[in-house]
Amino acid sequence: MVEMTTAEPLKVIVIGAGIGGLVCAIACAREGLNVQVLEQAAQILPVGAGIQIPPNASRVLRSLELLPQIEKTANTITSLKLRRYADGNLLASRPIREDSPWFVIHRADYHEVLLNECKRLGVEIKLNTAARETDIEEGLVHLENGTVIKGDVVVGGDGLWSTTRTTLLGKTSEPFETGDLAYRGTFSLQQLKALNDPRVEKLCRDSAVTVWVGPEKHCVFYPMKSGTSFNMVLLRPDNLPTGARTVEGDIEEMRYTFQGWDEVLTKIISCIPSVLKWKLMHHDELAQWTKGRIVLLGDACHPTLPYQAQGAAMAVEDGAIIGKLLGMLNSVLIKGENPTASKAQSISEVLHLYESLQKHRTTFNVKGAINSRYFYHMVDGSEQQARDDELAKHPWTDETSQYMWCNMQYQAQLLKFDVIKNVEVAFKSWASQHTTNSKGWTAV
Repeated sequence: MVEMTTAEPLKVIVIGAGIGGLVCAIACAREGLNVQVLEQAAQILPVGAGIQIPPNASRVLRSLELLPQIEKTANTITSLKLRRYADGNLLASRPIREDSPWFVIHRADYHEVLLNECKRLGVEIKLNTAARETDIEEGLVHLENGTVIKGDVVVGGDGLWSTTRTTLLGKTSEPFETGDLAYRGTFSLQQLKALNDPRVEKLCRDSAVTVWVGPEKHCVFYPMKSGTSFNMVLLRPDNLPTGARTVEGDIEEMRYTFQGWDEVLTKIISCIPSVLKWKLMHHDELAQWTKGRIVLLGDACHPTLPYQAQGAAMAVEDGAIIGKLLGMLNSVLIKGENPTASKAQSISEVLHLYESLQKHRTTFNVKGAINSRYFYHMVDGSEQQARDDELAKHPWTDETSQYMWCNMQYQAQLLKFDVIKNVEVAFKSWASQHTTNSKGWTAV
């Protein structure tokens, strides 16, 4: 048996400084690991629009002691509201009754919190550093500039167009078009007040995520920056050419697309000064997330349609789980509670444990997002009326439904599950079977 005792912490290389990658870096650093983040961008700019942090993600952020920083600029949501596209009639108001907050925040503010925490914890973030390929067994990352760096673990947090995924699969596997696109815009409270419409001002005071649902389209509206700024996302059928990803949107085209919708909504749309147009891409979930010393997280391995506010949330869960597992393994190694396999084999097994813990859950989310897309985009007719009738009488307790948005048992599994508590139990079980000195061992 290979001697496993070591005084050196595991070295983790995270490829990609997105939300999932930074959470993984924070989780690893909090466990005392040596962490390096590689980001291909030359600088990290405050870009983007709003993003939701549902309770399953905020619960993870609480475990990482990040909620106080998040709360400084985030808004806490108390309900999710659905409105009919044509007249703005309130179809449903689903209350948030979780043990952890549902936040909405500007993506740049969210990213800044994570970056600042990485720096505080001593995580090395290397900008303008693109990874070309990775040696799966040795953990060697070959950079575009010719440099080679070595890690015990390489985490691919490089998103939907992941190069780490290509290494793991041994082939290129590109995303495909969903048939939808999104307009994303932000505007200030002053712009909305200038409309001089009491209905708009009432909407601005509401601590809710409001969604207008209609045939083939829907719109999402919520506050940010403590209510001084607002985010709007408008989803519609894709008309961008193949190969286009993000372009400057045409304001008149956007307004025309939602002509005939609720007057309150169209008034809000009228004061959006500029908008980005995003082609929504997707990728089938991978059958395998890890191989040797490489592991993927977030959109690199289980991308989801953006209809449940869970894409970034699942990446947050992934990053925290990887960090916790590697931290507990590191503790076992340093204490001399030697795994019954080599160090490399033990790392591989722990990474597979992460996959086994999260894979069913992310598949569960992806299916729910597909269901919600259909639920939002129903055309006028008997099925849409039946949906609206169900919404009107829904008590929002523990009901089931064919629609995941209304299925409170599904929502409970999605939003209430504690992934950190679950991973601690799972690792303790793994350690009891794979270490030579597991008697009296307790999870760390």
